[in-house]
Amino acid sequence: MRGFKFPPEWDARYPQQGQMAVGVRWPSGYITLFEDFFLQGNFRLRATEFMASILHFYGFHIYQMIPAGMVRVRHFEFLCRSQGMEPTVEKFWAFYELIRNTGFYSFGNRGAAKKILIGPPKSFHDWKMKFFFIREEVMPIAMIFRESDQIEKEELPI
Repeated sequence: MRGFKFPPEWDARYPQQGQMAVGVRWPSGYITLFEDFFLQGNFRLRATEFMASILHFYGFHIYQMIPAGMVRVRHFEFLCRSQGMEPTVEKFWAFYELIRNTGFYSFGNRGAAKKILIGPPKSFHDWKMKFFFIREEVMPIAMIFRESDQIEKEELPI
């Protein structure tokens, strides 16, 4: 957390000794973020509009995303920007579908779509143990907790 050099007004905090991110209720006015979002997923604060649109469209809180999902979202955003295109949910949706894994969400390759991320990281060791709290206003978007185990199959054309 110290290495990211967050401004003091963001009040980034370590959890208490032995506290785990899963099932934790963070302090009022704060959100939980995982270290691997930054180290493996190249996530940065303030979040981009594209990240906000992904969270809004798929209807879950950033805390509910696994690092592999962050890798796919950020990689897609970088690819679009490197080609001079604005990343959008509709473009992202053409390549990825929402998947649920042990109560968290990620994105898997959409069946017939061409794979655009070759060789993603295979595992993230102890990622649930490496987290911190930060003021919620650093992500100035309304995020909701997705409660349902059901993932509706979207019927949009690819």
